Order: sequence, then structure tokens, then C-alpha cells
Amino acid sequence: MRAVLQRVSRATVTPGGSIGAGVCILLGVAAGDTQADARRLADKVAKLRIFENEAGKFDRSLLDTGGAALVVSQFTLLADTARGNRPSFSAAAKPEAAEPLYVLFCGALRELGVRVETGVFGARMSIELTNDGPVTITL
Repeated sequence: MRAVLQRVSRATVTPGGSIGAGVCILLGVAAGDTQADARRLADKVAKLRIFENEAGKFDRSLLDTGGAALVVSQFTLLADTARGNRPSFSAAAKPEAAEPLYVLFCGALRELGVRVETGVFGARMSIELTNDGPVTITL
């Protein structure tokens, strides 16, 4: 799995939902990813300390701040551009394997106490967000 997290003050995906302060997560599921991978990544995201404390240091997580997560599926994160000019997406899981892991990832975040909004798996979507920082982390 590959995830790109952007700390946001707000984010909206159409079609889908919207959040205030928290993280926008672009999530790519790779061929061979497992349920354990999805749960481990959700735990990492929920506990990742990318929000400042009173002293301005990154010391607070989504769980600490009560922030939300907007999770958008994005198979293009698994692009291989090593040869030629057209990306290959052969490393990405097929939709029938990827969607259940995407749903599991979102559910695992919710189980940890994170408010989660999503896009629509497999749909063409439009994302609007206001970066906070900016802070962008790739996992």
C-alpha cells in the first residue's frame, strides 16, 4: 500500500464527502497487499505525529487532535515510470482486490476513533483542499 497524506484545514472530494481539519489521504493498493497491511497502515496514519503542540513541534496525531481523514482511492500512486513515457500500473491491485482493502483501511481508521469521509472507489473525482503547513508525508 502506498499513501500520501496532506495535512489540511479543509478538504472535499466530489463525489464523496468533506472534512475540516485533519488529513487528506490518497491511498493506492498494490497487488499482494493484505488485510494486515491495511490495518497496520491505518494505525500508522492515526498515530502519526504531524500536528504541532503548543511549542510548535510535531507532537500530536489525528487521535490527539480529533482531526478527520478524507480517504481517496488512487491506483496511480503505484505507477512505474522506469521505462518510456507512459506509466505502467501493473503493480496496482485489480479493483476487485483493491476495493475491499480500501474499505478495510477506512474501517480500521474509524475503529481507532478517527472520523472518516471517503470518495467513491473507482470514480473520477475532484478534490479541493487547503494545505496546512504545507505538510505532505508519503507512507
